[in-house]
Amino acid sequence: MTIYDRSVRERACGLFERGLGHEAAAARLGIPLKAVRQWHLTYRAVGRDALLDMGSHRTYDYDTKVAAASAVVDGGMSMPEAMGRFGVASISPLKSWCRLYREGGADALRPKP
Repeated sequence: MTIYDRSVRERACGLFERGLGHEAAAARLGIPLKAVRQWHLTYRAVGRDALLDMGSHRTYDYDTKVAAASAVVDGGMSMPEAMGRFGVASISPLKSWCRLYREGGADALRPKP
């Protein structure tokens, strides 16, 4: 997996702010569509600052994990909506929390001793 630095994500934000979608932005930046699609999702869900902070390791408390996973799994909330509501900067951890929550409920999201 290629990691792009903050300056590339800043350029992507500029394109999103001008109204370009992920396909056009990916073409302009010369970056794979999959990466830019995730950036656009993050940008729309939680904003520019969260997108620019991607790549830095962020931790979430147990209550946030449970609330976000429950909202998606039990409440039918979309993942982008849950990202915005609970301040989750990337869809990857949310997908993981939802999988764990489906498999083992809230206890599956407890921190490991």
